Amino acid sequence: MMATTTFASSLSSPSIRSSSGAKTSISSSFNSTTSKKSSTTFSRRIRANLGPELKTQIDKCVTENKVVLFMKGTKSAPKCGFSNTCVQILQSMNVPFTDVDILASEQLRVGMKTYSSWPTFPQLYIGGEFFGGCDITMDAYKDGSLKEELERAMLE
Repeated sequence: MMATTTFASSLSSPSIRSSSGAKTSISSSFNSTTSKKSSTTFSRRIRANLGPELKTQIDKCVTENKVVLFMKGTKSAPKCGFSNTCVQILQSMNVPFTDVDILASEQLRVGMKTYSSWPTFPQLYIGGEFFGGCDITMDAYKDGSLKEELERAMLE
């Protein structure tokens, strides 16, 4: 069974904690200065939240695990209905997957939106690629294409 991956962080010293409990620091690229409320400034701050260190950690997580669900909460304790729906779908299919609680780190939560170009959670990755959110996952489950995608990823 896949493990839970936790990206635990504070604004000053983000880190990633693996399922074995090992903690690795990630130097922060979070821009905590306040500025004008313009959309340009906001966009720059969001991009700044996905610094090279965080991007590398996310890349590693999605490539080393065949199925990863970035969600609110964990698979054993989802903290939103959409996350719970995706967990239930994957568990009903007996799919081993890694879950990442995006609520554990504001930097991860914001950085994931930039990484995937997807504004909401959960975010499902299969075979190292972004698959979709809850609605896409549910539709793919209903039409059988999720099963096909998962089978393809498990063979790789």
